[in-house]
Amino acid sequence: MTLLHEPHHDGSPMYVNDEAPAPGSVVTVRLRTDPTDPVTHVWLRTTYDAEPTYHPCVETSRDEHVVWWEADVPVHNPVTHYRFLLDGPPRDGHSGQVWLTSTGVVDHDPPDAFDFRLSSHEAPPDWARDAVVYQVFPDRFARSTAADEREVPEWAVPAHWDDEVVFEGFDPRTPLQFFGGDLDGITDHLDHLADVGVSVVYTTPVFPGESNHRYNASTFEEVDPLLGGDVAYVRLATAVHDRGWRILGDLTTNHTGDTHEWFVAARDVEGAPARSFYYFLPDGSYECWMGHGTLPKLNHADPALRAAMVDGPDSVVARWLRPPFDLDGWRVDVANMTGRLGAVDVNHEVARLVRRTAQAERADAFVIGEHNHDASTDLDGDGWHGTMNYSGFSWPVWSWLRDPASPARAFGRPVPVPRRPGERVVESLREWQGRYGWRATTCSWNILGSHDSARIRTVVGSGEVHRVAAGLQFTLPGVPMLFAGDEIGLEGVLGEDSRRPFPWDRPDAWDDDTLAAYAGLARLRHTTEALRRGGLRWAHVDDDTLVYVREHPAGSAVVAARRAAAPAVSLDAGRLGFGDGSLLLTTGSDADLVEVDGVVTLPATDGPSFSVWTL
Repeated sequence: MTLLHEPHHDGSPMYVNDEAPAPGSVVTVRLRTDPTDPVTHVWLRTTYDAEPTYHPCVETSRDEHVVWWEADVPVHNPVTHYRFLLDGPPRDGHSGQVWLTSTGVVDHDPPDAFDFRLSSHEAPPDWARDAVVYQVFPDRFARSTAADEREVPEWAVPAHWDDEVVFEGFDPRTPLQFFGGDLDGITDHLDHLADVGVSVVYTTPVFPGESNHRYNASTFEEVDPLLGGDVAYVRLATAVHDRGWRILGDLTTNHTGDTHEWFVAARDVEGAPARSFYYFLPDGSYECWMGHGTLPKLNHADPALRAAMVDGPDSVVARWLRPPFDLDGWRVDVANMTGRLGAVDVNHEVARLVRRTAQAERADAFVIGEHNHDASTDLDGDGWHGTMNYSGFSWPVWSWLRDPASPARAFGRPVPVPRRPGERVVESLREWQGRYGWRATTCSWNILGSHDSARIRTVVGSGEVHRVAAGLQFTLPGVPMLFAGDEIGLEGVLGEDSRRPFPWDRPDAWDDDTLAAYAGLARLRHTTEALRRGGLRWAHVDDDTLVYVREHPAGSAVVAARRAAAPAVSLDAGRLGFGDGSLLLTTGSDADLVEVDGVVTLPATDGPSFSVWTL
């Protein structure tokens, strides 16, 4: 199915002249239609204090390939919603009057949920949107020589580096299995990250906690001595910054561990100030995360807790962004549940406080929230800059590329995701992009897997298809986040299994073709502005093929992803926007593209492949 003839708009620089407009300003937006489309009039519909208003669009240019329309949008509310009304005689089975929303053309009156949106809140920092993020689970990444001298804690179940990870069922050893990776181990391997093309290092929590994952912090005042303590964290942060990179911490704003000094005082000391930090019930029990008593839930309705955790220069959020640690921001664990309990919902207030506090310490601080389903109501632009985009990226990509025999499942889903055709996947990607808005989408993380999910290699079942998934991760709107080991083909059927130690001493177990593909994709992203900032226009989709254009005034690119052997795809060169295209990267055997009689043909493939060409 060819899609280049469809009316198109998105929030990229080709279509919006100011992505972070000031309140009270006017933004010029552009719409493209096809000359064969019999549209005669276009209006932009926006809302002014929730009341619909219509603004005429003016045709500004026309040639044999494209018609451009423009309209001015008043930025009256903090978030401005808008859509386009196209009128004319019937077209392509539609009535003469259709709407263009972020999900495409619809022949009915849709809800505002899929409107385009402009946010007048400050834009995310440029470095965060241009990043290649590398997630490290410290216990399993690398051991420094100093790790051999540390005593194994009483709570731990010690393991050798090549032991199998315990994860089946509800084995009590799973959170206690201790491999002993540390922060100096990460510092020792930064050259590997450089080879992959990383620009941001994100580690899961480094605070002490009686588990290998450390999401049950016992304090926020120091780095776990088992990881090397504060001095090792300073060494890591300094080494990262010396390379011109950034480093992000991981903070559990939703809960602490039951051994945390706040909780111990609240539970055991009568009249302790920290008592109000938690939700204690009359019988002495307390609210906790998903029934886990080791993770007591924090009460963000309490001003004292906010001051200690998220609000102001004395808070946990602020302290770690200052010297000597100098973190560049936070990934916020369970951001979706933070500040929410039954009828209590102060989540958005907490998100605003985290961002305000972080930016008071460093103007270009970045805060991203974990959210494994619909984060749209939390991404208006004044709180979390973006989300770990499981629903809007991971699950659609999984469903297109999944090996039908794979046992991998999305979070909490009782059955594996189904294998879906390309049309359904594009529909899903469009809907999520529309719900989040362009700006939030482009700074959210494109995740193929994490320490909480199955590995993408296990989902797709082969190196060839894995490399197609990586291609989508680096070239669709959003920021690629790799979980350490993705680049060498590590496997895992669920989160705990995915936390296998990195096999540094067994390079024969590495998938070198996949490692080279990740490095090539990172280089391409760093050097091609369209892949970081360009728009997204779908060109062709069928069961096994996705073709799209990343449009940018500085130069555009066309991308073709195939999950299986696929025939050639012919595209109208004028609608596509180029004559000849040079091949930038491929995992198959594609060649440069050449226009012949106004047609560009993407060559057939004999198996899964991924290719990018300049326009």
